[in-house]
Amino acid sequence: MARVVVDVMLKSEILDPQGKAVHGAFGRLGFEGVADVRQGKRFEITLDGEVTEDRVAEIRKAAETLLANPVIEDFEVHVEADQ
Repeated sequence: MARVVVDVMLKSEILDPQGKAVHGAFGRLGFEGVADVRQGKRFEITLDGEVTEDRVAEIRKAAETLLANPVIEDFEVHVEADQ
């Protein structure tokens, strides 16, 4: 079995209220030196069998239509090594 990961983040020009709240909490809790926080989503998709370019392309299409809103979010698809 193999794992394909889709990381989804709001585009940089989109306000991230959850990220701002976490950033504020860092300071209140005594964690210093944190310039910014952006919050996102991670999808781990386990596939049966071998990961091919066609299968990754299929996951990329799913990301575009199901996992991310391409108007306000960017996403990256990558294959994790077997563990």
